[in-house]
Amino acid sequence: MTNKPVKLLIAASGTGGHLFPAIAAANQLKDYHIEWLGVPDRLETKLVPSQYPLHTISVEGFQQKLGLGTFKILSRLIGSILQVRRILKDGQFKGLFTTGGYIAAPAIIAARSLGLPVILHESNVLPGKVTRWFSRLCNVVAVGFEEGAKYLPSRNTVYVGTPVREEFLSPQSLDLPIPENVPVIAVVGGSQGAVAVNQLVRKCIPAWVETGAWIIHQTGENDPDAFSVEHPQYFPMTFYNNMAGLFQRADLVISRAGAGSLTELAVTHTPSILIPYPYAADNHQAYNAKVFSSQNAALVFTQSELTVEKLQTQVLELLKSSEKLQKMAVGAESLAVKDSHQKLANLVHQFLSN
Repeated sequence: MTNKPVKLLIAASGTGGHLFPAIAAANQLKDYHIEWLGVPDRLETKLVPSQYPLHTISVEGFQQKLGLGTFKILSRLIGSILQVRRILKDGQFKGLFTTGGYIAAPAIIAARSLGLPVILHESNVLPGKVTRWFSRLCNVVAVGFEEGAKYLPSRNTVYVGTPVREEFLSPQSLDLPIPENVPVIAVVGGSQGAVAVNQLVRKCIPAWVETGAWIIHQTGENDPDAFSVEHPQYFPMTFYNNMAGLFQRADLVISRAGAGSLTELAVTHTPSILIPYPYAADNHQAYNAKVFSSQNAALVFTQSELTVEKLQTQVLELLKSSEKLQKMAVGAESLAVKDSHQKLANLVHQFLSN
């Protein structure tokens, strides 16, 4: 008789910041039978590879204040816990791996109620609410930043970094007609873009291109003025799927401070100007950005303090100083954990093989 592969359920939903690390870890678990837990109409329905069967449940976030809506959320939470219990039990799963977010709450409770091991990965410095509330139920919490451990019970916290997509770990080239020896500025606002940042950047373009810089600008799909500026050295696009090649080629990246983007900047050793999203839950992007600033890997500005003149000047000063850019690159490299996906896979092995 042949041994059946161990079955693992992965709960990761919503954004690339939750999904990409989970997919990177899953790709290292070739000996496991993996199935996915997500939410209908979210990014996982597009990103999760076809070889992973996808289960979906209805669950909402926990950002609202207490009120009548709370009872609705709690009733749905209870219903989703029962759904996940059924999936885990009927599927004979041996454990759960999750990257946090609100889908993790019913998944963790359901798994622990069945006595199954739970491995949780938290990519942000300041853990999300679900991670803070339910980390004690998990067998181990893997953190993406060392500083994140101080916000969680130390007994079950392990620093592993955050996995990146495979293409970030090998040389990539750009598929854009950009000369080899010109400075390149990349502007990215996360998967949804950043309209406020886009508006600042567009006003800086004339000064930047005048000095010979080329600009690749991922605007996101919510910016009505995305293509309002035209110049041979400026490439606006709502979405660009070669972020690895872009970060490897860029001399400087202007970005929000989501954990996924910062991990990619660290792995590619790319200097950056970070503008944390001011409305992120618990202002967690500011905590992420502070780590990069403390290692001299990035300049950090709040959105409210950043003016066109300040952004324009800071970028030009950096592009003129190869020494500053090199110091920032070294700082970014010091934050990289290139084998994070293997470390996470080892944790899964450790707890599912017991």
